[in-house]
Amino acid sequence: MNIAHHNTDEKVFIIAELSANHNGSLDTALRTITAMKDAGADAVKLQTYTPDTITLDCDSEMFTISQGTLWDKRKFHDLYAEAMTPWEWHPILFDHAKSLGMAAFSSPFDVSAVDFLESLDVPAYKIASFEITDIPLIEYTAAKGKPIIISTGIATLSDIEEALDACRRVGNEQIMLLKCTSAYPAALEEMNLLTIADMKIRFGVNVGLSDHTMSLAAPIAAVALGARVIEKHFILDRGMGGADSAFSLEPHEFKMMVDAVRDTEKLLGKVTYELSPKSLKSREFSRSLFIAEDVKEGEVISDKNVRSVRPGFGLAPKHLKEILGKTFKAGAIKGTPLSWDHIG
Repeated sequence: MNIAHHNTDEKVFIIAELSANHNGSLDTALRTITAMKDAGADAVKLQTYTPDTITLDCDSEMFTISQGTLWDKRKFHDLYAEAMTPWEWHPILFDHAKSLGMAAFSSPFDVSAVDFLESLDVPAYKIASFEITDIPLIEYTAAKGKPIIISTGIATLSDIEEALDACRRVGNEQIMLLKCTSAYPAALEEMNLLTIADMKIRFGVNVGLSDHTMSLAAPIAAVALGARVIEKHFILDRGMGGADSAFSLEPHEFKMMVDAVRDTEKLLGKVTYELSPKSLKSREFSRSLFIAEDVKEGEVISDKNVRSVRPGFGLAPKHLKEILGKTFKAGAIKGTPLSWDHIG
């Protein structure tokens, strides 16, 4: 799982986010991971926190959600108590994913989560959008020396620079940034995917997309713009409800997304001006110069007896002007491809 050096010769790496979509059931979580594999995901990502590692159990209005989200009027502590993935599930879920040939890792939300995930030997770490300003957490996580993926959903330019500096300060250059719009679900006009190409140049790292839209167009466009990772929330059935259900893809939708990404990769190919064998064969449909009526020896070449038509077996049309007014060396019948041998 060498995410930081994921180059254009490798397939786009597709991460299925479990988040809260287990709805408190270990069996649902396990079945979801199996469905992720069947839908074509390369990896599963969890979130590692408890209500007390991510917020305070406090009745102050500041600890009640009021940011215009799906979760407004709920206490942070109550939401996270419902949405968390129990830590004792992590080794079970990771082992299940590995048995299916998938990578498995997580987003830590505090230092204790990093220590716990280190004990499980995760191959990478993800810094969630809302944690990008927690520079001590980023430093501590990056210092473990694993590839680190950072979502930029709420980040300013300076936030991104500070997060990258934090990784590099502790000697970690294995960094992937994810373009992200922190709206749930995100509107298409808020995505600004052209930023992906700019991020690659500006920050000198590989870039992917953490997608909260409900559109296939976003991952397709992102890959076309150079995204090397696509991360998307996955749920067995949106009808289950739950904290993240409204912006998660069901298995058949996720598979459609994976297929669309794989088709996009084929479409992009490489920069080349060489023709494929099929395209070379198709050149026979191009225009060329043909004798358009029966002609006799010595007859003057005109735009009536020589014309540019399909197919492409005669002289190139670019020669028409230079041969007009010359004469035929010998007679020829209509439909003969013109060659230099015909011209006196």
